Amino acid sequence: MRTAVTPEGVAAIVFTADEIAAATTRLAGDIARDYRSEPVLLVGVLKGALFFTADLARALPDTLDVSIDFLAVTSYGNRSASSGEVRLLKDMSESIEGKHVLIIEDIVDNGLTLSYLQDLIGRRRPASLRSCVLLDKPYRRRVDVKIDYLGLTCPDTFIVGYGLDYQEKYRNLPYLARLEPWVFQEPA
Repeated sequence: MRTAVTPEGVAAIVFTADEIAAATTRLAGDIARDYRSEPVLLVGVLKGALFFTADLARALPDTLDVSIDFLAVTSYGNRSASSGEVRLLKDMSESIEGKHVLIIEDIVDNGLTLSYLQDLIGRRRPASLRSCVLLDKPYRRRVDVKIDYLGLTCPDTFIVGYGLDYQEKYRNLPYLARLEPWVFQEPA
């Protein structure tokens, strides 16, 4: 059982585990309604969307024909701001041609990663392509992207937890939180 004490460096909880669960349940209902007669391939974007992809898949009804694949991209590295350059680190393991594909993303900030993925996957001729995003941070958008299913709108702050990290830390938190400013400071 987890304690109510937050780990060192966490300034405040922005979205609780219950708020995340409620958003995930709502999204699963919308997805189930739209794909009720079609098989759907969930493509989770590693590493940040790992927990969200798993929880979303479990929230979908067992009558829905669901398969799961993953890919990995990077645009942050070990920083708290995107470099603006998106690189594919791991591709999907199966062909998506003719399949109904749903990209599962943890957060959309400047839009570059989701735009890159929509273009990459779209060129592979899926039957349909949609996106499901847990967190939208529209304040820094550099490119327009279509988000078909949106969980929560995030304040304009760097968020960790529930799969999102800072230098590979904090992913395991069951909530989404803001970090203390000193966490980002370079050592003297």
